[in-house]
Amino acid sequence: MSDSPRFISYGSQSIDEDDIQAVIETLRSPNLTQGPKIAQFEQAVADYVGSKYAVAFCNGTAALHGACYAAGISKGDEVITSPITFAASANSVRYVGGTVVFADIDERTYNINPEQIRTKITTKTKAIIPVDFTGQPVDIDVIMDIAREHKLVVIEDGAHSFGASYKGRKIGTQADMTMFSFHPVKPVTTAEGGVIVTNNEGYYKKLLKFRSHGIEPTVYAKEQGDWYYEMTELGYNYRMTDLQAALGVSQMKKLDHFIKRRQEIATKYNEVLKHVPGITIPKQLEDTESGWHLYMIQLDEANRKQVFDAMRAANIGVHVHYIPVYWHPYYQNLGYERGQCPVAEEWYKKALTLPLHPRLTDDEFNYIVQRLKEQVSL
Repeated sequence: MSDSPRFISYGSQSIDEDDIQAVIETLRSPNLTQGPKIAQFEQAVADYVGSKYAVAFCNGTAALHGACYAAGISKGDEVITSPITFAASANSVRYVGGTVVFADIDERTYNINPEQIRTKITTKTKAIIPVDFTGQPVDIDVIMDIAREHKLVVIEDGAHSFGASYKGRKIGTQADMTMFSFHPVKPVTTAEGGVIVTNNEGYYKKLLKFRSHGIEPTVYAKEQGDWYYEMTELGYNYRMTDLQAALGVSQMKKLDHFIKRRQEIATKYNEVLKHVPGITIPKQLEDTESGWHLYMIQLDEANRKQVFDAMRAANIGVHVHYIPVYWHPYYQNLGYERGQCPVAEEWYKKALTLPLHPRLTDDEFNYIVQRLKEQVSL
């Protein structure tokens, strides 16, 4: 029987009374869907990262889909991304008809390896989608240099890295477009939600149309009437609601606090685990500050399943992020074969996610570490 008083999830939202009251206020307002809170939330995100524009979507996957559309990716175009990510990073390319090309990861940081990106570029390559895995920023300066050399669009998947920094600058302005996710386990939450930030006005306008059925204001409205609108392209209903945005506006006030607590917990993990035989702690890229969405260690391959099962039995919600995307049956049926990213595949066999979120208590942390050390030493 577990000594833990409750199941310790690998991630959790941090909701307080201010957040609840913000949503209640919007529930009592005339606007539940498209109202003023969306613009407030977009402005708060743009101001925080230093971007000119932010476009909110109903979730991060929809936001990535919109970015691929805005970048002009279509059938016949190739897009390079990492295999160690949630499937949405690759699926967004498929939604617009593109072909996904997987580049291997750096065994130290677990992020896509820029030198591997170079080997995958062809005359069909249109874009790169680097993923800030676990909240650790990719080496975006190097990736942008590669992109400029080959005239490629860079869409940074920052689903894990909202609040993280690269060379003293918040993630969100280095790439052509950057996506952030606001799922409950992310640094701040809107329940479900996503955003694309960009400094490019052209992308901004395309994103606005794409998320709202391809509809835009028209110069003919005055002569036709205020009711008049035109759908100029095939868009989607990917809009965020005012309820979600109200929660987001409230959560944004606490983002730095949330990131600080995540960093404190990650530092404690590093200090306690760095000399434990059989455990490899994550390495951080120089001149970066991770958002620490996830804390992932590597174990001996033979021990991973045993440790996973034992920790779960002890009421500790360890996890594994992620199965290489091209291992999934959908991508196997498209002809992707195992073995194409050997570093990523070896890493996956050893990876284990430990609980990390602002609500994690010191007692829970100590309990996790105690049980982990016990299992690794067996």
